[in-house]
Amino acid sequence: MHNLSKLAATLVVSFVVVGAVSAPTPAAPAAAAPTAPAAAAKPAGPSDKAQIEALERGLIAAFSAKNADKIMSYYTHDGLFVFDVTPPREYVGWAAYKKDWEDLFGVYAGPATVQLSELSITVVGSVAYGHSIQDGHFTLKDGTATELVVRVTDVYRKLGGKWKIVQEHISVPVDLGTMKPDPLSKP
Repeated sequence: MHNLSKLAATLVVSFVVVGAVSAPTPAAPAAAAPTAPAAAAKPAGPSDKAQIEALERGLIAAFSAKNADKIMSYYTHDGLFVFDVTPPREYVGWAAYKKDWEDLFGVYAGPATVQLSELSITVVGSVAYGHSIQDGHFTLKDGTATELVVRVTDVYRKLGGKWKIVQEHISVPVDLGTMKPDPLSKP
């Protein structure tokens, strides 16, 4: 008898649950659509990519002018981290990376230019990333010309309404058989 009571109770519960699930319910007033969590990224506005492209063009112009102060105006002062093609292995902070630029322009006292190609930028909310190929031409004090083609990957953040580079990685391919860098890095 006890088992029969359990079975009856289970059937009653099952019918109630099934009925609750399958029975039509009166229409409730429409609820407001759920809001996205604060951390969800919004699609980038069309001007974000254009602003970053302008940043890159400004950086190239500042490079050609050999103006380390102007170059550094495109980088964040807080938390900058850079892997450059020159030693040391990493530059942590704005001041350290500015010194790297000043040292470069001190060694290559003659004209310097760079051509930017294959620029690709992806923007997601207030963060973006991009990569490009940059073909630099430098001249030593004695007139000796040098060319260096590098791969550049940047991470950008929109801070105070302006895009800034917050991380950068500059590299050249290395032939693993000889361990020699390929400073012209042709495709």
